[in-house]
Amino acid sequence: MNLLYEGPKRGADRAVLLAHGAGSDLHAKALAAVADALAAVRIPSLRFNYPYRDTGRKAPDRPPVLEAATREAAAELARRAKLPSERLVLGGRSMGGRYCSMIVGAAEEPVPALGLLLLGYPLHAAGKPENPRVEHFPRVTAPCLFVSGTRDSLAGKPALTRATRKIKAPVSLHWLESADHGYRPLKSSGRSIDDVLTEVAEVSVEWVGSLGD
Repeated sequence: MNLLYEGPKRGADRAVLLAHGAGSDLHAKALAAVADALAAVRIPSLRFNYPYRDTGRKAPDRPPVLEAATREAAAELARRAKLPSERLVLGGRSMGGRYCSMIVGAAEEPVPALGLLLLGYPLHAAGKPENPRVEHFPRVTAPCLFVSGTRDSLAGKPALTRATRKIKAPVSLHWLESADHGYRPLKSSGRSIDDVLTEVAEVSVEWVGSLGD
């Protein structure tokens, strides 16, 4: 498993797992922006590649492989940061964030976590809004932050807002004005994707730092 650890190796009271989306890898710009912002305030993070990326394939692994890799990465972050699982924030972009939420909300052997950072949660597959990916939401007991674009075709604002009500833990929703699922804003907004990623990083770091206060 290809890994990238940023931030202090000891002394932190929390750490963040950042899992990549289906069409990306650990070097995704959104994950790098968040990791750099976390490191600036001395919060460690771990990015990793799912197996299909390390073998050069484009199609994601089967769900059991993705789940196992997410669990393995969370355990590796706990080891490197010298923290218990309860002090880890698990999350990432799209598919990666979804699998972090699934291991936290698993029916068997759920992974304890300080919080879930869900950057562009894919509420449904492309063109299939009738099949929302929320079956595990009622079992999620960690606070959640959803950071989504107002033009996200995989999670419309009304649908995602309704879906998060199934989560019994505290939920925060941050909407990126005019951004799509890939966090790209409309040209007419006057914003660049770098502007959006800066907003994502700032919101994420502030929320991660507030947990447990």
